[in-house]
Amino acid sequence: MRREIRTVMSATDWMLLVTLGVLWGGSYFFGKVALAQLPPFTVAVARLGIAAAVLHVVVRTAGCAMPGSAQAWRAFWVMGLLNNVIPMSLILWGQIRIGSGLAAILNASTPLFTVVLAHFFTRDERMTAKKIAGVLFGLAGIVVMVGPAALDGLSGSLLAQLAMLGAAVSYACAGIFGRRFAGTPPLVTAAGQVTASSLTVLPLSLIVDRPWLLSPPGARTWGAVAGLALLCTALAYVIYFRILATSGASNLLLVTLLMPVMAVLLGIALLGEHLEPRHVLGMTSIAAGLATIDGRIIALLHRYVAQRSPASS
Repeated sequence: MRREIRTVMSATDWMLLVTLGVLWGGSYFFGKVALAQLPPFTVAVARLGIAAAVLHVVVRTAGCAMPGSAQAWRAFWVMGLLNNVIPMSLILWGQIRIGSGLAAILNASTPLFTVVLAHFFTRDERMTAKKIAGVLFGLAGIVVMVGPAALDGLSGSLLAQLAMLGAAVSYACAGIFGRRFAGTPPLVTAAGQVTASSLTVLPLSLIVDRPWLLSPPGARTWGAVAGLALLCTALAYVIYFRILATSGASNLLLVTLLMPVMAVLLGIALLGEHLEPRHVLGMTSIAAGLATIDGRIIALLHRYVAQRSPASS
């Protein structure tokens, strides 16, 4: 039986969304360490392959069973293509040609595309003024957080900028396509999608990176790969599909607004970076956007104003 999608997220789902933002925000830190010794597609294969192996063990331990039908695995492959292979390839290609600030802003357009696409391709995630306003608040916050770096690459490769937007559209399509797994345990869906993604990326790694020619990575690099695989992929995708099943694609992909916030906070905590006024202003704008989308704070303010108004006395 298909689980009903909630238009307003529960407190549990908000907590899970923040957790997912922390995990995927941390992927920038782990990725930077791993890429110092390993090429991109090799990191991707190691990340996805280790996560897939761990998830299959967890699925068996939990008493679940992976589906055996070709139809189920075809759906996992499409999900992996939309959620990992296509956006990852576009982002890797685009980031070589434009600045990271502009890349972050273009990637943060994912919720905007999701709200629009979900309006046309789903029955229970309609586009509202509240959702659009909230996403725009959040996008403005990311622009402020990135600061002058946002202009880097603005006059550069148009194809690179279109590639980053293509990645955002692919993530949005993945969120909508992934709704079909609402009746499947999140552990099973995560294992299936990550497995299909790893098998798809493996040939790219063998052809492009030729990993057998690489020098053996050190313990620091393997630790970063383990963090990417276990925390930022295996655990993150279990949470991803849990939120998607209960709160829908539009709410789930708000995580792309939280990721830059988490990346900044982790940089301050782990790398000794400094919190600047633009970071505070940007985070405030993002928080305002999320509050606008959620609606509960605004509803409480309306009730408070109504109770304090002379007409109610």
